[in-house]
Amino acid sequence: MAAKAEKKLEDLFHETLRDIYYAERKLLKALPKMARGAESPDVAAAFKKHQDETEEHVQRLQQVFEIFGKRAQGKTCPAIDGIVEEGEEIMEDFKSSPALDAGLIAAAQAAEHYEITRYGTLKRWAQELGMADAVKLLDETLAEEKKTDETLTQLAETAANQKAKAA
Repeated sequence: MAAKAEKKLEDLFHETLRDIYYAERKLLKALPKMARGAESPDVAAAFKKHQDETEEHVQRLQQVFEIFGKRAQGKTCPAIDGIVEEGEEIMEDFKSSPALDAGLIAAAQAAEHYEITRYGTLKRWAQELGMADAVKLLDETLAEEKKTDETLTQLAETAANQKAKAA
C-alpha cells in the first residue's frame, strides 16, 4: 500500500488561494445586488466602490496564481456561500425596512472579515514560501479589505444603526 503524499505549506497555500478566488468571484455577483437593495445612496456607493475593488482583487489573485505556477481556479467555499445567503435573506426579510441598510452593512462586514482573515494568512504563507511579488499583491488587497471594513463601520455608526433603532 502506497503511503499518502505528505501535504505541505505549498498545498495549503494553493487550496486557500483557490478558496478566496471563489469567494471574490462570488462577491462580484452579490455586490451589485446589495447596492441595488440598499436604501441609502452612501451605502449603495460603498458597495459599488467595493465591487470595482473586487474586480481588481480577482486580477491580483490571478497574478498570484501565475507567480505560484498554477492555473487560476476556484474551489467552492461554503463559508462565503453562507455569508452571501445571509445577505440575501436580509434583503428579503428587511426590504423597505429602516433596518435594511444596517443589516446589509453587517452582512458585508461578515464577508470583509472573512476576506481579511484569508488575505492575512495568504500573505504570511507567501512570505514563508519566499514569494515576495505575491506578498505585495496580497498585502495591497488586504489593505483595501481593511479600509472597506472601516468605511462600512463608519456608515453603520453615523447613520444606518441610528435609522434602524429610531424606526
